[in-house]
Amino acid sequence: MSLSDVERASKTGRISTLNLKIAENIKVIALGGVGEIGKNMYVVEVDSDIFIVDAGLMHPEGEMLGIDVVIPDISYLIENRSRVKAMFLTHGHEENIGGVFYVMQKLSIPVYGTKLTLALVVEKLKEYGMKNQSLLREIDSESKIEFDSAAVTFFRTNHSIPDSVGVAIHTSLGAIVHTGDFKFDQTPASNHVTDISKMATLGDEGVLCLMSDSTNAEKPGYSASESVVGTEISDAMYNADGRVIVAVFASNYSRIQHVINAAIENGRKLAIVGKNMLNVIQMAVKLGYIHVQEELIVSLQELSKLPSREAAILTTGTHGEPLGALNRMARHSHKQLNVTDGDTVMIAATPQPGHELEFSKTIDLLYRAGANVVFGQKQVHVSGHGNQEELKLMLNLMKPKYFMPVNGEYKMQVAHGKLAQQVGISKENILLIEKGDVVQIKENDVRATSKVTSGNILIDGLGVGDVGNIVLRDRRLLSQDGILIVVVTLDKANKQVVSGPEIISRGFVYVRESEELLEKSAELVKSIADKCMKDHLIEWSSLKLNIREALNQYLYEKTKRRPMILPIIMEV
Repeated sequence: MSLSDVERASKTGRISTLNLKIAENIKVIALGGVGEIGKNMYVVEVDSDIFIVDAGLMHPEGEMLGIDVVIPDISYLIENRSRVKAMFLTHGHEENIGGVFYVMQKLSIPVYGTKLTLALVVEKLKEYGMKNQSLLREIDSESKIEFDSAAVTFFRTNHSIPDSVGVAIHTSLGAIVHTGDFKFDQTPASNHVTDISKMATLGDEGVLCLMSDSTNAEKPGYSASESVVGTEISDAMYNADGRVIVAVFASNYSRIQHVINAAIENGRKLAIVGKNMLNVIQMAVKLGYIHVQEELIVSLQELSKLPSREAAILTTGTHGEPLGALNRMARHSHKQLNVTDGDTVMIAATPQPGHELEFSKTIDLLYRAGANVVFGQKQVHVSGHGNQEELKLMLNLMKPKYFMPVNGEYKMQVAHGKLAQQVGISKENILLIEKGDVVQIKENDVRATSKVTSGNILIDGLGVGDVGNIVLRDRRLLSQDGILIVVVTLDKANKQVVSGPEIISRGFVYVRESEELLEKSAELVKSIADKCMKDHLIEWSSLKLNIREALNQYLYEKTKRRPMILPIIMEV
C-alpha cells in the first residue's frame, strides 16, 4: 500500500468544548513508558471510550538473555476491545511505534499518524508479514478527529525525527495532552518548527492533565541546537586524514542529513552499510525528508578504490542503534567492513540509559583497532529531548491543572515533578505513576484508584510472547552455572542398568580437569538407579527427581555451584 492510499482525517478549526458530551468518568493509564526508557504506551478513557497514545518497544535489559525487543502487555486493552476507539502515534521512533504491529494483530482499530510515522509503521508491519494496512489514517498538525465522547487535535513538535506531533484529547472538563518527545530548538534542522502558538492556545482553553516527556528532566539549561551539530560533523570530517565512519541512530533523520551535507562539503563519497540504514534513507528520500544527490552514494566496493581522504561511511546497528555494527567492525567480525588503523570513527549518538557500559567498551575496542574516535569531546550529537528550561516552558504554555511526568525512569519523573512545582503546580496535582496505575481525573479531584494488568511481552526472533519468566529464569541459570545432562539406559523387565550413566557437562566444569568429580557423580546416579529398581520404584518422574536432588546436593558440596541437571532415562 502506498502512503497516498492512506485515509486522511478531516481538518477543521478550533475545538469548542460546548460541542462535547459532558464527560463523567476520565481515566489515564500508562501501560509502558514510566519507570523505564522506551516502551511508551498510554491509555486515556473518556467515559466508555478508550484511546491509545503510542505503542513502542524497549531494548532488552541485561538479564533478558537472548531477547531481541520488549513491548507492552496489552491484556487490559484486549479485555476491553469493544471500547477501544483509536490509537494515535506521536512520532516514528521505535520506542513509540515498535509495538503497533502487536496491537493491530489483536485489535481492529484505526491508527492515526503523520506521513513519515505511518511510512515507518508500514515497514514495521511488513517485517511481521502484515499486508493489510487499511486501518492506517494519515493526519497532520492541523487535523481534528471527532468521537462521541471526545475530539482529538494535534500540534507540531520539534524532535530528532520529522513529522513529530503532540496529541490533545479534548473533553468537556478540558484537554488531556500528551506532548510526545520534544525540544524547543530555535534553529532546527529543516523546517521542524515547534507550534508554540497552538500550545499556548491549548493552555488558554484549559488543559485538564498534561503528560510530558521526562527524558532530560535532570539536565539543567537548554538542549543544544541542531545547527551546532552540522558544523561539528563537517569540521571533524575535514580534519580526518583517512576514512570517516559515522554511526548514528537510523531514525535520526536530522543527523543523517548532517552527515550527507558534510560529505558534500568535504568532497567525500558516501557508502551506506547495513540494510536497515539503506531502507530508511531510500524511504526518507522518496518522501522528501532527506535530500541527497544520487552521485554522492556509492557502494563499498567503489569506495575501496578511492583515496581514503575521499571516503565516508554511514552505518547503524540491526535494530537501528549505532553500537552493534561498530562493535563487530572493531572486532574485525563484520561481514562488510572493518575498522583499521588511521580510520576516524564518529559516534553521532548518545548512549541510552542503561547502555553506558556497552558504549564505553565499544569505544575502547575502536581505539584498540587503531581508530581515532570522535565522541563526547566534540558536539557531533545533541539530544532530541528538551532540558529543564524547555520542560518549564512547556508547563508554562500548557498551564495544566494536573501534571503527569512520563517517558522516563522514575528518577526522571521525580525531577520533572520538582520542575512543575517550581512553575507553580501544587504537589498534590503532580502524579508520579507506575505502570498499570489507573488514575481517575475529575474537575476538582484526582487519584490512583486501582491497577490493571501491565508488564512485558518479550520478542525472541519470530516468537512474540512465547518467552516468559520461566524461560528467562532457565536462561539465567544456564548462564550462571551451566548444564549437566545425565543419560541412563534401563532394562525395566530385568530391573537393571544396561548402559551409563553417561554425564555430559556444558558450561559447568572443564571435563578434562574434573574427571574424578564426574566419575563420582556417575557412581552416585548408578546407585540411585539400582536402588530404585530394587525398591520397584520404576516411575520415570520419581527416578528423575531422585537423581536431580542427589546430584544437586553432591555437586553443590563439591563446587558451590548449582548447574541445571537434566536426567534422560531410556528404556530397552
